[in-house]
Amino acid sequence: MDAKVLVRSVVDQDYDQWLPLWTGYNAFYGRAGATALAPEITHMTWSRFFDAYEPVHALVAESEGRLVGLVHYLFHRTTTALHPLCYLNDLFTSEEARGKGVGRALIESVYDKARLAGSPRVYWQTQETNRTARLLYDSVAELSGFIVYRKPL
Repeated sequence: MDAKVLVRSVVDQDYDQWLPLWTGYNAFYGRAGATALAPEITHMTWSRFFDAYEPVHALVAESEGRLVGLVHYLFHRTTTALHPLCYLNDLFTSEEARGKGVGRALIESVYDKARLAGSPRVYWQTQETNRTARLLYDSVAELSGFIVYRKPL
């Protein structure tokens, strides 16, 4: 893939190309087969991108008319800043797009959106074992040192 990549907001007509990327992202994190997300979660996620009352947004990377990456991000209030923080929730590129700057372009586009919104920070999580992605992340952000705890309810 040597073609130019355009990062843009997702549009309703992108669903059929977005869905395989979303499915690939979820499979990467072990949400496939018996542990796959319920279809209603995928449908709700998609609908949130087009609901002005939702703080959830999506950008896609397009090359030669095909989607080759996605990033989802959201803004939320915090007790430690005046303006909402930006959480980069999901980032995924197709296999053929990896190592071509698509992930970096998607992250930089989120940075641009966050700046426009007045957000003082963009942050995200990844698995410790996601070594390839962490090489990119180490070059575009700083490791916070925080450890994530969670409790399924």
